[in-house]
Amino acid sequence: MAERMGFFTDTSVCIGCKACEVACKEWNDIPDDGFVFRATSYDNTGSLGASTWRHVAFIEERSRVPADQDRDGDDGSGGIEGWLMSSDVCKHCTHAACLDVCPTGALFRTEFGTVVVQADVCNGCGYCVPACPYGVIDRRERDGRAFKCTMCYDRQLGGLEPACAKACPTDSIQFGPLDELRARAAERVERLHGEGRPEARLYGDSPDDGVGGAAAFFLLLAEPEVYGLPPDPVVTTRDLPAMWRWAAGAALSLVGAVAVSFLSGGVLPGEGATGRTGARGRRGGWRR
Repeated sequence: MAERMGFFTDTSVCIGCKACEVACKEWNDIPDDGFVFRATSYDNTGSLGASTWRHVAFIEERSRVPADQDRDGDDGSGGIEGWLMSSDVCKHCTHAACLDVCPTGALFRTEFGTVVVQADVCNGCGYCVPACPYGVIDRRERDGRAFKCTMCYDRQLGGLEPACAKACPTDSIQFGPLDELRARAAERVERLHGEGRPEARLYGDSPDDGVGGAAAFFLLLAEPEVYGLPPDPVVTTRDLPAMWRWAAGAALSLVGAVAVSFLSGGVLPGEGATGRTGARGRRGGWRR
């Protein structure tokens, strides 16, 4: 198996240009998102989905106005003080629940450690959609099949970096061997702390988290919830082995109870209270 590859997205240098979104759509021939004007932000793609494999979020940081200076009588929020921008993508989890629940083998793990959907094998069952703890994978309305980021598997086979990383003008999206990216990210966090940015933190880099670590991890400048990310993601199939063991134990207990009932001469179903004292004898008479 080849060396595991991954993405390190440094949100501290993301400028929100959306070049990654455009490059992703162009290379993978992804259909449009519907050109919906959401009127809630400068971000109109909204979220990751079957037709949005890279999503640049625009998060407004609003200044707080003291109550005695709040002339509008609202909640005390002032104007926009700054922006947090982040290019979100599939995390390509080490323990991928979408991979666990796929009944057709449409989802598979590549030699680079990434998780890819084979569109020609997907039957559109949708089991993978609720299984993803990040809400990444989705079904396309036009044909019902599931789609998500492939980390440009075809480009990797040709020795090329993914289209989004190639197009990023600030190197906010970095691609390479996962171990090297983790070391580089740790150095970057330490540098930001030294520059007076104590809020800088890594997300998804630890192999000890609930998904076994992600191949696409992030440097954030606020709590994960601010970016719409779960603070403590857990692979949704984590408890399946224990559930199957309990189910098997219950089934064995039921079989054992039925066997004991027969072997001990217990009353059979439907025989009722006349099973021994009121049943007709073999020769047609009533037994006393």
